[in-house]
Amino acid sequence: MKKVGNHNSISRKLFLSFALSLAFSLTSFAQDAAPAAATEAPAASQGGDPVKGKELFNSNCAACHKLDAKSTGPALRGVAEKHDMAWIYKWVKNSSDMIKSGDAAAVKLFEENNKAVMTSFPQLSEGDIDNIIAYTSEVKEEAPVAAGAVPGAAVQEDGISNNVILGALALVMAMLVVMLFLVNKVLTKVANANGIEVAAKEKSMPIWKAFVKNQFLVLVTAIFLLLASGYFVYGFLMQVGVDQDYAPIQPIHYSHRIHAGDNEINCKYCHSSARVSKHSGIPSLNVCMNCHKNISEVAETTATPEYSKAFYDEQIQKLYTAVGWDKSTQSYTGKTQPVKWVRIHNLPDFVYFNHSQHVTVAGIECQTCHGPVETYEIQKQFAPLTMGWCVNCHRKTDVKMEGNEYYTKIHEELSKKYGVDKLTAAQMGGLECGKCHY
Repeated sequence: MKKVGNHNSISRKLFLSFALSLAFSLTSFAQDAAPAAATEAPAASQGGDPVKGKELFNSNCAACHKLDAKSTGPALRGVAEKHDMAWIYKWVKNSSDMIKSGDAAAVKLFEENNKAVMTSFPQLSEGDIDNIIAYTSEVKEEAPVAAGAVPGAAVQEDGISNNVILGALALVMAMLVVMLFLVNKVLTKVANANGIEVAAKEKSMPIWKAFVKNQFLVLVTAIFLLLASGYFVYGFLMQVGVDQDYAPIQPIHYSHRIHAGDNEINCKYCHSSARVSKHSGIPSLNVCMNCHKNISEVAETTATPEYSKAFYDEQIQKLYTAVGWDKSTQSYTGKTQPVKWVRIHNLPDFVYFNHSQHVTVAGIECQTCHGPVETYEIQKQFAPLTMGWCVNCHRKTDVKMEGNEYYTKIHEELSKKYGVDKLTAAQMGGLECGKCHY
């Protein structure tokens, strides 16, 4: 009887070959199944250029008007269907005169919008107004929404859902496992029918017995385990109280990526007390309403695969609920709710840290300690905030001398003492215990 190597290797080769072929076929199918989406841009309205109109709308009208929702003023989409152009020209150029003259449509519009006086735009020509009207006359594009879509999740537009593809792949993998089992069984029968004996593995001493008999290895292993255990225990204890990368879920989702990143809002606009106070402070919701009084929804381009437009709009509504703002009437209801923000950065009580000393005096950027917040969807603790981390920063950061008379007086003496042109915070006394500890 002839002995040969284990036939399992043959099974594996057949399995891999079939799997690669099937995976290539599925990939081709997925690519061919996705239809090419061709969206035609709406034709420009007659009598004006909607592209130029959008620019004029954003620079002159967007502060008080939206296309599809009421703001300080009414929604403007389709306004040309409600009034003739001659009336619109007069209204845009000087709405107050039309109200004083007793024009019925002007008075009605004035009263319907809480008697808010519209800014006059005499500088806009009739051509400019035509362009704005062309922009407001464009048909609103409705984004396709799949049935049963969950807010916060992206919708797949090619008609083939991820669940279907994943289910098909799981079924294929199950079939491949069954086929591998059957192929192995068939090869075993073929080998037995042809008198082929599968080579058996030679029995050897169990590795644990060989290890126990070697006293040197046992001693070295014991010493290594003791040292490793001590190292890991020490490392664990040193991480107690260190909350680096801590990113709690807040009651209102706030995206630094959108505000500080896409819209380039300066950190100190919201955290204004960081310039003059020990604490950076949590911005009042009134600061949020400076912008969100008119911004009640986000653009489609703001959405991500993880967070949909509907999700962001829901967070703005939470803000309105908290401050008691009714966006339909553009007025405060007086019914407010506190927002229980979750604190992220928290130093021990015996540690003194002053934001104004670092932000205003030292001129340190917020990102130095808080990381690239302009890229964070969910705010987290970027730095470990340990004593070693602070000390290392003091050792390598040069003190800002320009325009600082306090440091100028002692700079010359200390620079001579250390033989340097620029002094670090450590050389200026930044390592003294009393500087940071009560």
